[in-house]
Amino acid sequence: MSQTPTLTPVKIESLRPTQISVGQREVDLKRKDWKSKSVKQRAESFGKHMVPVILGPKDLPYLIDHHHFARALHEEKTETVLVQVVADLSRLDKEAFWFFMDNRNWTHPYDADGRRRDFSDIPKTVDELVDDPYRSLSGELRRAGGFAKDTTPFSEFLWADFLRRRIKKAAIQSDFAAAVEKALALAKSKDADFLPGWCGPSNDKNGAPKPEGKAAVSNK
Repeated sequence: MSQTPTLTPVKIESLRPTQISVGQREVDLKRKDWKSKSVKQRAESFGKHMVPVILGPKDLPYLIDHHHFARALHEEKTETVLVQVVADLSRLDKEAFWFFMDNRNWTHPYDADGRRRDFSDIPKTVDELVDDPYRSLSGELRRAGGFAKDTTPFSEFLWADFLRRRIKKAAIQSDFAAAVEKALALAKSKDADFLPGWCGPSNDKNGAPKPEGKAAVSNK
């Protein structure tokens, strides 16, 4: 599979999402950060944030990360981004393509209510991505130290789903800061210890986690 950066700019409107939702609050924060950058800083940012894509049927570029960044740039009337082609699956038909994407954790076809949907329900452009307030909450939770950044695919969506079951949407919309405080308490609880990046307190007096049952097996 190719890891070669494609230095030719790609139109943002041609990028195909692989998820249904974003956190609009997260998008707004990225827009604010973008507006604060000088022309030189923006050019440097492009170099650091090449958007990873998969080439799918009809050679269309499918985003597998940086959906919030691409959406923010689109809302700022930026027309193009630099992409990195991670894999070329253009020879596959649509059904085989989505089957492969799903099994590689390169797609997250869940709607703003946390329900799995058909691949055909994934928006065709970044401006059609819908707002999931819980994705915004999980992003703010991570910045507040609620959990550590993790390489697990869609880890912040996993946290969003955890919070979705414990905090009412109306509470997020009426008092976001209070919702973050509640999320922080939930994030430190044992109920969340299965989630990627969990950094809650240990029961061991010396600070090391206690083994439960059989000895842990290395994932190497």
